[in-house]
Amino acid sequence: MHPLPPITLTREQVRDVDRRAINDYGMTGLVLMENAGRNAASLLVQWGAQGPIVICCGKGNNAGDGFVMARHLENAGLDVCVLIATPANQFTGDAAANYQILNRAGVSIIEPPVTGLESLWQQKLATADWIVDALLGTGTQGAIREPFITAIAAINRSGRKVLAVDLPSGMDCDTGLPLGICVKANHTATFVAHKPGFATLPGQAATGTVHVIDIGVPRKLLQEMNPGAKSS
Repeated sequence: MHPLPPITLTREQVRDVDRRAINDYGMTGLVLMENAGRNAASLLVQWGAQGPIVICCGKGNNAGDGFVMARHLENAGLDVCVLIATPANQFTGDAAANYQILNRAGVSIIEPPVTGLESLWQQKLATADWIVDALLGTGTQGAIREPFITAIAAINRSGRKVLAVDLPSGMDCDTGLPLGICVKANHTATFVAHKPGFATLPGQAATGTVHVIDIGVPRKLLQEMNPGAKSS
């Protein structure tokens, strides 16, 4: 059996892959998130990351991927700190479940202050070996708003190495254009397939080196999404 040829999936196709993996194949969102976060974290371990690793999280599933990464990196013995851009009570679903696991495990999680987010993040990011951008995912559309404007700006000013989760926060998945402000990453760990925006000049300027990460979606489903793929 040969690897599937590279494929590209749009925002809507990515949603369809997740929906079908859950509804048609009986997987769960938690399993998909666990696979995504664990395999993205393994990149940093393979690259010999020393820590501290600062993981910047928003409030959706992209944040949940970041929480899984934090757990696995901490399990690997690395110094991990999680910065969340929105209050923890805004997490729902699978992201909330992984936040609770991380919180109970005693991993350092810093909630946003009432004021002074910029100065706090600047201080924490300044000492990072790696920054993980898990703020916003492929579903993001429309102009970026606060607190994400401040968070993205802090990452870009840090001068540290950045690994973006699925895509750089602030990028339009399908066009590659920045939605006002966009993280500039050294590497991007994207899930299942490349995204159309990665092939554009603005997208290439933001993603750095792209690594396609397996999240355990059945091969048959990916072949159906990519009719040119052969099973052997």
